Amino acid sequence: MNHFNLLQTIFLLYFSFKLTCSGSSLSPDEECSALYQFKQSIIHQDDPACAASWLQTFNSWKPTNNASDAGFDCCSWYGVECRNDHEYSHVIGLDLSESFLCGGINSISTLFSLVHLQSLNLAWNDFSESQIPSEIAHLKQLRSLNLSASGFSGQIPNEISQLIQLSSLDLSQNLLKLQSPSGLKNLVQNLTGLEELHLSGVDISSSVPHFLANFSSLRSIRLQNCFLQNEFPAAIFQLQKLIRLDLSFNTNLTGALSEFRNSSLLELVNLRSTSFSGIVPESISNLNNLRVLSLGDCSFSGHIPGSLSNMTKLTYLSLGNNKFTGFVPSLVSLSKLIILDLNGNRFDKGVLPNWLGMLAELNQLDTYGMNINGEIPSFLANLTKLTVVSMGKNSFTGHIPSWLFNLTQLRSLDLQHNQMQGPISSSFSNFKNLRFLQFNYNNFSGKVGLDMFLGLNKLESLILGNNKISLVPTNNFTNSTLPELKHLSLSSCNLKEFPAFLRFQNKMELLFLDRNKIYGMVPVWIWNNSRETLQVIDLSNNYITGFDQHPIFLPWKSLQAFSIKNNQFQGQLPVPAQNTVVYSAENNNLTGEIPASICEVKSLQVLDLSSNNMSGTLPPCFGDLINSLLTLDLGRNNFHGTLMMNVFMHGSQLESIDLSENHFTGQLPRSLTNCTNLEVLSLGDNSFDDVFPFWLGTLAKLQVLILRSNKFYGPIQGSKTVCSHFPKLRIIDISNNGFDGELHENFFQNCNAMRVGYGELSVMESGMSFEHFMSSVPYTMTLIHKGVRTKYEKILTIFTSIDLSCNHFEGEIPLSLQDLRGVQALNLSNNRFTGRVLPSLGYLINLESLDLSRNALSGEIPQLFVQLNYLSIFNVSYNHLEGRIPQGQQFSTFENNSYEENPGLCGKPLSKECGNLKASRLPPARNASESLLPSERIDWIIIFCGVGSGLVVGIFIGNSLHTKYSERFTKRKDRWVRPLRSTRRSNQVFEILILAKEKVS
Repeated sequence: MNHFNLLQTIFLLYFSFKLTCSGSSLSPDEECSALYQFKQSIIHQDDPACAASWLQTFNSWKPTNNASDAGFDCCSWYGVECRNDHEYSHVIGLDLSESFLCGGINSISTLFSLVHLQSLNLAWNDFSESQIPSEIAHLKQLRSLNLSASGFSGQIPNEISQLIQLSSLDLSQNLLKLQSPSGLKNLVQNLTGLEELHLSGVDISSSVPHFLANFSSLRSIRLQNCFLQNEFPAAIFQLQKLIRLDLSFNTNLTGALSEFRNSSLLELVNLRSTSFSGIVPESISNLNNLRVLSLGDCSFSGHIPGSLSNMTKLTYLSLGNNKFTGFVPSLVSLSKLIILDLNGNRFDKGVLPNWLGMLAELNQLDTYGMNINGEIPSFLANLTKLTVVSMGKNSFTGHIPSWLFNLTQLRSLDLQHNQMQGPISSSFSNFKNLRFLQFNYNNFSGKVGLDMFLGLNKLESLILGNNKISLVPTNNFTNSTLPELKHLSLSSCNLKEFPAFLRFQNKMELLFLDRNKIYGMVPVWIWNNSRETLQVIDLSNNYITGFDQHPIFLPWKSLQAFSIKNNQFQGQLPVPAQNTVVYSAENNNLTGEIPASICEVKSLQVLDLSSNNMSGTLPPCFGDLINSLLTLDLGRNNFHGTLMMNVFMHGSQLESIDLSENHFTGQLPRSLTNCTNLEVLSLGDNSFDDVFPFWLGTLAKLQVLILRSNKFYGPIQGSKTVCSHFPKLRIIDISNNGFDGELHENFFQNCNAMRVGYGELSVMESGMSFEHFMSSVPYTMTLIHKGVRTKYEKILTIFTSIDLSCNHFEGEIPLSLQDLRGVQALNLSNNRFTGRVLPSLGYLINLESLDLSRNALSGEIPQLFVQLNYLSIFNVSYNHLEGRIPQGQQFSTFENNSYEENPGLCGKPLSKECGNLKASRLPPARNASESLLPSERIDWIIIFCGVGSGLVVGIFIGNSLHTKYSERFTKRKDRWVRPLRSTRRSNQVFEILILAKEKVS
C-alpha cells in the first residue's frame, strides 16, 4: 500500500506540473490516466460500505492490454463521455451522479487536469464535507457543473465566476455559503449565458441582483431556502425563456407580483414561505402554461382573482395561509388539478362550494381554517382519488358521512377543531392505507374501541383527544399486528389506565395522555419504550401518584417536552435528557431539593416546578441553567436562602420569572438587570429585605412587577414618575410591605401601557419550536383581585392593575392616576392617604375594582363615580368621608361594608338618611380634554335642547340619550372580601386558587 500511495503522489505532481508550468493540455492517454488516478484518490479505506459502492461504480474502470503495453481506453468507462475529432479523443463529460462515492476531493486532484471537460456531474454522493477547490477554474470549457447534494461545505470559491461558458450551475443541497453582501452578485455576474441557476440550500444571505433580469437565456432559477433578503426584482418574472422559478422558504425576501405578459413560458412559480405581499393580479391568467403555482405562507391579500379559472393546465395550486378575503371563485375549469390548498385565509363565512365536487382528478384537498360551516357536503363523494383531506379548524357540524368510507385510498384525514358530533364508526378499520387521522377538539361521543385502529398497519398518527368519547381498552392484539405509531393523542378520552398496547410501541415521537382519569403509578415498562425516538410526553391532569421504579434520570434520549403537571406525583424530581426544552411538573407533591444535575440540561427553555413541596436552596450551578431559560417558575414551594448576586448571567434570555410564595431572603440580586428580555417578574410572598428596586428600570420590556408581601421598605425614590423607569409597566403589586413617604402627583405620568387602547389583545407567552411543531407556554401570575387571591393561568396584554395597599404611603392620592383610563383594578387601601377622593378617578372608565379603604381621606364621594359602568368592587370604609352616597347604576349593588366607619356619610345603602342635604353637583372639568368626555357632552346637549326648544323637548331628548347609554351598565358579579393586613398564608380561609384546566398548546 505504501508503494501505491507513492505512485499516486508522483502522478498527481506530474499532472499538476504539466498544467501549471507548460500550460498544455493532456493527451487522451494522459486524460485516461488522470481519470484513473481520480478514481484511486476517492477510495474510502475506513468504510466498508463505501468501498463496496466504489467497486460497483468503477467496475469498468480498468486498464486494457494492447500488445505488451498496458494502457487505458477510458471512453468506454461508466460515466465517461468522449468527443472524437480528427486527431484526438478527449474526455468532455463525466457523470458519476448517484454513484455512492465517498471520500474527499482536494486541490491536487487529477480531476482538474481534464481541461476539455464540458459537463461535470458529481451530484448525490458524499465527499465528506470537502470544500470545492479553487482549481476548478482550470475547467474553463465547462458548460454544465452539478455538485448538488454531495456533501460539499464551506465558502463557494469565487473562481467559479471565471467559468464563463457555464449554462448550468447546480450547487444546491450542500452546506455551502456565500456570506459576503455581494457574494451572489460576484458569483454570477460574468455567467451571462446561464440557463439554469440552482443554489437551493446555499447560505447566500444577501439580495438577488437586479442584473439577473438581463440574463435572457435563463430558463430555471431555484433559490430555495437561501436566506435571501430585501426585495426581489420584479423584472425577473418577465424573462421570456423562464420556465421554473422557485424562491420558497426565504422568509426575509419581500416582493410583489407584477403584471404578466402573454408570451410567458412559466410552468412553475413557487413563492411559499416568503414575505411576498400585495394582490394577485388578474393578469396572472396570462401564465397559461403554468402547472404549479405555490403562493402559500406569504402575505398576499385582497380577493383571489377569478381569472385563475383560465389557467387550465394547473395541477398544483397552493394559496394557503395568506390574507385573502371574500369568497373563492369557481375553479371548476381546472380539471387537471391534483393538489388544491386554500387553508388559513380570511374568507367570508360560508359553505364548501359545490364546484369542488367536479374536480375529479383531485388527490389532495386542504380547506383547513377557511371559516366553513354546515355539514360535510355529499358532492365530495365524487372525488374518488382523494388521498389527503384536511378540513380542520372550521365549523363543520353533523356526523361523519357514510360515503366517506368509500374513499378507500385515503392516507390522511384531518377533521380537528370542528363541531362534529355523533359516534366514531368502526368502519375506519377499512382504511388500510390510512397513515394520519386527526379528530381532536370536536364533540364526538360514545364508546370507541381501540382495536379498530390497531389493525391499520400503516397508521403513524392517531389523534382522538379532546372529544366526549370513552376509549374501550383492548387486549385483542399481537405485537406483530400493531401499527408502529409515531404520534398518539388520547387526551380527555376517559382513560383509567395506561393503554396496554403502548408496551410494544418503540418508535413513538409524540404521546399525549393528558386530562384523563389515570390513577396509580406509571408502569415500569414505559422506561423501555421508544428510548431513541420519544420527543414529547404529556401525562398532565390525571391522578398519577408516581413512577414505578422511580428513575433518577428520564431515559428518553430525544426528549424535548415533558409534562406531569396537575397530578399527585411524589418523591424527588427526575432529571430530563439534555435535549429537553420544556419541563413542566407544577401542582404535584414533589419533595426534596432541585438536583444539581439538572444544570446540565443546557437546552431547557421552560422550567415549571411551582405548587409542590420542594425545599432547600437553589443549587450553586443554577446560574448556568438560567442562562438558557425563557420561563422559570418555582413559585409556591418551600425554597429558602438568599439569591446569589450573580445568579442571572449576562446574555440571559429569561422572559418570565416567578419565585413567589417561598422563603427567599436578603436583597434582590442586581444581576436581574442582565435579563433584558424580562416581561414578568413575580417575587411576592417571600422575605426579601430591600428598598424599591428602581434599578430594574433598565428592563425596558418589563410589564408585570409583583413584590407583594415582602420586607421592602422606605420611600420610593429615584424619580418623580415610576414609568420613566418602567415604560411598559401594566401590572404593579407592591402591597403589604413597608414602603412609606409621599407619592408625587406625577408619579403615574407617562404610564402609556395603562391607557385605553394600548396594544392589541393577546396572551403573554413564550414561543418555542420543536422538530415537528411550534408551541407556546403562557406566563402565569397570582394577584389579589377583587378581594380574592387568583391564579391567572394566562395574562392578557390588555389587563392592567395597580395595588399599593398595606403600606405607609401618605399625602394626597397622585393626580396623575386620572390619566390611566385602561386600569381595571386600583387598590390604595391600608395606607395613610389624606385629602379628598379625586373626582377625576371617575374617568377611569374600565375600573372593575376600586379600594380606597383604611386611609384618612375626607370630603365627599364624587358623584362622577356613577359613570363607572364596570365597577363591581367598591370600598371606601374606614375614612373620614361625608355627604350623600352616589345613587343609581353600579352603586345600587354595593352593600353597607363598602362605607362603614365613615360617620359623615348618608344615604342608601346606609340606614342614615341625608335629610335636606342636596346631592353634590358634578365637579367642573379640570382641563379642556376632560370637558370633551361623552358623559359631560350628553349633559350639555340636554341643557342646550332645553333652552332652545323648550322644557318638554329637552326632557324628551334627555330621556332618550339616558336610555341609550344606560344599556352599557353591567351588574355586579362578585362579593368583595377585604384582604387582611396579615402576611403570607395566615388568611388562607379567604383565598381562592383558580387552576385553569387548559392544556398548553
